[in-house]
Amino acid sequence: MPIDIQQLEQQLLAQSADTAPGREFCEGIVELARTGRLEQLQGVLPEIVYNELRVRYAESPEVFIENWRRLAQEMRQGFIQHARERLTSLTRLQSAERPAAPAPSWQSIQRALDAQQHDLLRTAFVFELLELVEPAVRRATALREVVVSSLSSDEADRYLDEATRCFFYGLFTACAGLCRSVLEEAIKQKLPPQLARLIRSRYRNAATLGNLLHEVNNNLQMMGIDPDFPRIANRVNDTGKRAVHCGLLSEEEARDCLESARRALQLLLRV
Repeated sequence: MPIDIQQLEQQLLAQSADTAPGREFCEGIVELARTGRLEQLQGVLPEIVYNELRVRYAESPEVFIENWRRLAQEMRQGFIQHARERLTSLTRLQSAERPAAPAPSWQSIQRALDAQQHDLLRTAFVFELLELVEPAVRRATALREVVVSSLSSDEADRYLDEATRCFFYGLFTACAGLCRSVLEEAIKQKLPPQLARLIRSRYRNAATLGNLLHEVNNNLQMMGIDPDFPRIANRVNDTGKRAVHCGLLSEEEARDCLESARRALQLLLRV
């Protein structure tokens, strides 16, 4: 049976609304207040909290019940957006000079009640990852397996795996940076011992991909590498450097970088 992402998202939306942190707590207070059993919270809540609730209830039971009923509704309706904001607060710099506006009371309660369960973050990740599924599938279908005659190292495989997954999930700038890393690692594994020693000495064990490509280009016959390899690998190096120094990359730029890296690996590892 095919997976219907849209239907799955709708089901999760409904489930999240029903299980939003704090909603059941607020509705419980409403029910106790409505039935005159608010004193049952004594000993359950901290004394200062219980006393505050008791005073506010005594001032106006109708207003008290309506306020808590509204809080429950706001928690239910605003949970998804609050979850996204919770995740975003961890991924962006927060200004000490210009702090964010105070959170609504329902969000403060919801955050406090969720301190141990982490449903806000869990929900934010679920919906964010769901949104990535179809774009990731589209990008993945455009790639083909990379078949080589000789393998490189486990580290190079991990770099390629991470670079490819970054492309799938829309992390285009990170993808380019990892493409440089996979080529750098693969080249080091293919260097003849004599050339490897020379490069370590010449660059004091800190050769960049650009340095390695320069040495490879000057020693193509010694290494037996396809003459087209340096040209394609340099495209990867140039894009990776642009990602680091000149700003975020587009999907098209990342795709070109990844495909160039994969083609370069085929040329490098055919011998």
